[in-house]
Amino acid sequence: QGFCRYLEKNFSDLKKRGVVIGFDARAHFSSGGSSKRFARLAANTFISQGVPVYLFSDITPTPFVPYTVTHLKLCAGIMVTASHNPKEDNGYKVYWENGAQIISPHDKGISQAIEENQEPWPQAWDEERVDSSLLLHDPYPTISKEYFKDIQKQCFHRNINKETNLKFVHTSVHGVGHKFVQLAFKAFDLSPPFAVPEQKDPDPEFPTVKYPNPEEGKGVLTLSFALAEKDGAKIILANDPDADRLAVAEKQESGEWKVFSGNELGALLGWWIFTCWKNNNRDSCALKDVYMLSSTVSSKILRAIALKEGFHFEETLTGFKWMGNRARQLMDQGKAVLFAFEEAIGYMCCPAVLDKDGVSAAVITAEMASFLATRNLSLSQQLKAVYDEYGFHITKASYFICHDPKVIQQLFDNLRNFDGKNTYPKSCGRFKVSGIRDLTTGYDSSQPDQKAILPTSKSSQMITFTFANGGVATMRTSGTEPKIKYYSELCAPPGNSDVEQLKKELDELVNALEEHFFQPEKNNLQRKTE
Repeated sequence: QGFCRYLEKNFSDLKKRGVVIGFDARAHFSSGGSSKRFARLAANTFISQGVPVYLFSDITPTPFVPYTVTHLKLCAGIMVTASHNPKEDNGYKVYWENGAQIISPHDKGISQAIEENQEPWPQAWDEERVDSSLLLHDPYPTISKEYFKDIQKQCFHRNINKETNLKFVHTSVHGVGHKFVQLAFKAFDLSPPFAVPEQKDPDPEFPTVKYPNPEEGKGVLTLSFALAEKDGAKIILANDPDADRLAVAEKQESGEWKVFSGNELGALLGWWIFTCWKNNNRDSCALKDVYMLSSTVSSKILRAIALKEGFHFEETLTGFKWMGNRARQLMDQGKAVLFAFEEAIGYMCCPAVLDKDGVSAAVITAEMASFLATRNLSLSQQLKAVYDEYGFHITKASYFICHDPKVIQQLFDNLRNFDGKNTYPKSCGRFKVSGIRDLTTGYDSSQPDQKAILPTSKSSQMITFTFANGGVATMRTSGTEPKIKYYSELCAPPGNSDVEQLKKELDELVNALEEHFFQPEKNNLQRKTE
């Protein structure tokens, strides 16, 4: 109701253009609540005020909602999903007319409008009313055709796709992804991937996994590994339950499985998408209008590729809401945004969706792997080649669980008053600190006026430390979970190929970060467990 009122205030043509609403397969049988029911109640709210609603008639991946906003030129989009959160959760994700997630001032404006519309309107619970309304439209048939047509613009090796012997396994982890990844493979002329039978159909109980989050690593992929061994598949593609994220694993020569980190897959996709662009754009002048983006806690590998190849790289705050909005700004200025990624296995490979999209990322990864196979290269070998050419970027990220906001506040206060009031740490164990950026307070020691360039937010904690050895570490709170996360990276110039030494150095830096800055024993923090 609050969102509806806010849109009425912002769009004089809301009743002409309307909104899109999508939903995943989450349901709580004990309460009778489900994503579908919440989506229908939301549709009822808008229809009761004379606003046209494009309500998907069936479950869809999250990226279908931002795609529909831009494709049908609607005022806004709503996706009812809690992504990869535990089964008890649900959520409501909002997109603005530009096809990107909302940022300030709209987040604050909507929040205020919600406060002002707390009481349900007459017939608010009467969801059956939507079915007979002339304002209700089903975008499903059109959008599921148009989306697959649009992502084919990123298909560059159809002949290789038709011929490849490479086999893939796909899991949708009891979410919505199965059907859509099958269709994406078909659109690229790839043979369909083997689907993990126990996980391919939506199940809100997520019965085969502890957490329905492919980011958690090998635990979520146990059934995928077994199917891949049985069917002789070399590569596993795993979506989270709303199919906006993608994890990838590859069988190594040793027989072991390597699960790529979000940063490693970001490096591969960045290299691949730029290579495809370059092969199709011989005019070097066009380079000046080419951009790639990543979030500030993600690997700086795209920066290294951009520097060497001559295109632009920009970093944004954490989260695709920032990358999506920046991409839209750049596109409106006539720039080409080829790719954006964040380390939390989110990839935007196709400009038709200004958000992370695990469906297009899955099929583009499959095409890349098929192409590399014709050169007798694996994904792992190509990743090494990327690092050899642009410099090794070794990353390590993890988190601590903390349910007490006071402890979290105190931990960050201590870092801001480390050696007396308003002094940040000068070292972390044996590692000398050379720079500090605090996006909670807006302080940046590297800027002439000591003011951070990226937007700041007092409501979330985020401090980045740069070290004299070239290491960077960021500590931040999660917006959706009781976690304090950290992200660390050591970048080496091209030519420094002593990877083991770099890994050892980063491990020592991370150990020092945990011991001196997190102090898990003193603060009673719970470590991430597999």
